[in-house]
Amino acid sequence: MTERLGFIGPGIMGLPMAMNLRRAGHGISVYARSKDKAAPLFDEGAAFCSSPKEVAEKSDIVFICVSDTPDVDEVIFGANGLVHGAKPGGVIVDMSTISPESTRRFALELEKKNIDMLDAPISGGEGGAIAGTLSIMVGGKPEVFERVKPYFEVMGKNIVLVGDNGAGQVTKSCNQVVVAVTIEGVAEALKLAEKSGVDGKKVREALLGGFAGSKILEVHGKRMLEGDYKPGFMARLHRKDMGIVLDAAAKLGLDLPAATLATLNLDAVIKNGDGALDSAAIFRVLGKD
Repeated sequence: MTERLGFIGPGIMGLPMAMNLRRAGHGISVYARSKDKAAPLFDEGAAFCSSPKEVAEKSDIVFICVSDTPDVDEVIFGANGLVHGAKPGGVIVDMSTISPESTRRFALELEKKNIDMLDAPISGGEGGAIAGTLSIMVGGKPEVFERVKPYFEVMGKNIVLVGDNGAGQVTKSCNQVVVAVTIEGVAEALKLAEKSGVDGKKVREALLGGFAGSKILEVHGKRMLEGDYKPGFMARLHRKDMGIVLDAAAKLGLDLPAATLATLNLDAVIKNGDGALDSAAIFRVLGKD
């Protein structure tokens, strides 16, 4: 059976994800707060909808990729939300990064209406979204995952069903801890090299060949050394994610000192007016450039 697809939130990440679905031959109905920014989708034949409700009315599976927990809440349960147009047996797939606790609550509310939900946050940045190579970490029922998996495979390569609803968001929180703390470590190492009068580019080259080598050292380390902070992922959004992490940790009575330090430095980046830059801008707040 060919599923009718919907997509809400064609932004930096969402637009190329939706484009990949459309270019794979899938019919897709789209809602965007800024229609002009989603123009490439409509040029490719996607149908424009005036509200999330209309998207749900025209779709069997709806993908969401928006900024934060309140945005997802509004898209699903707002006055013109998906819940008012979705049919029993439909699926809502949230690919945003939001609170695991809220995700579980959303899934329970939708289940009362016989609507399934998957939380399926992503990692891989804009480049991964464009290339269709995202990592997708999923929470939800196995049979719903199998139903949606062919569409995940258009958008990503490393696709893992982690557990029940909320497990995908917990996994994304873990991802953001590793990324933030590693960016912090790379920034500190390269700042140490710089202040010691040693060529940071040579240090990075040497470290890439050993146990210190990582994707973060490769990509973000290069950004730091070149002063190129064009965002793959904006610092203010990373800070939002770390807020979710630290809130969850606090509720569990768990102390995450390294994650807390990285978060404080993201705060410093934002305070300097650089929240729209890449998270690698942490390098700029370690001492004076």
